[in-house]
Amino acid sequence: MIEAAAILGGYLLGSMPFGYWLPLFLRGEDIRAGGSGNVGATNVFRVYGRRLGSAVALLDVGKGLAAALLGLWAGGALVGVLAAGAAMLGHWRPAFLRFAQGGKTVATAGGATFALAPLAAVCCVGLWIAVFLLTRYASVASIVTALGLAVLVVVFGYPWPIVVFGIAGALVVVLLHRHNIGRLARGTEHRFDLGRVRRV
Repeated sequence: MIEAAAILGGYLLGSMPFGYWLPLFLRGEDIRAGGSGNVGATNVFRVYGRRLGSAVALLDVGKGLAAALLGLWAGGALVGVLAAGAAMLGHWRPAFLRFAQGGKTVATAGGATFALAPLAAVCCVGLWIAVFLLTRYASVASIVTALGLAVLVVVFGYPWPIVVFGIAGALVVVLLHRHNIGRLARGTEHRFDLGRVRRV
C-alpha cells in the first residue's frame, strides 16, 4: 500500500506545473501564450529570462528528486524508479493542468537521477553544460545528456531498475524532442545567445 502511495505521490509531485504557476503568479501571464507554448523551464527562460527560468528549472529538478526519494524510502530502487517515472509522466501530462500538454521531463528526470544514480547525475550535469555551451541549443544538450545517462547507468553498474530507468528515460526524452529534432534538421530550432534567443 505504501509503495502505491509513493508512486501516486510521485505523479502528483511531477504534476506541479511550476513553469505555468510562476509566470502566472509573478507576471500575470500564461506561459503557453509565449515562445514555444511549452510550460517547461526552457521556454520560461526564453520568454522571461534567467531569473524566472532558473527558478522553474530548480523547482522541476526538486520535484523529480523528491519523487524518487519518496519511492526509495517506500520500497527501494524499484519503487524509486516507478515513482520517478510517475513524476516524469506528471510533468508531461500534469493533473493540475487537466492533463494538458506539460513539459518535456528533462529537469524532472534530472532531479530523479540525483536520487537514483548520483554519480551519473553529476556527470550528466557536466555533459549538459558542455554541449549547451558548444551548441547553444538546449534541445541538443538535453538529447545528448539523456543518451549519456543511458550509457552511464550501465558503465557505473547500477541495479537493473535504475538501468531500465536510464535507458527508458533517454528514449522518452528523445521522443518528446522529436519536433526539436525536425527543426534542427531544417535549421529553424531556437538557439540561445548570451541570454537572448534567436532563430537560426
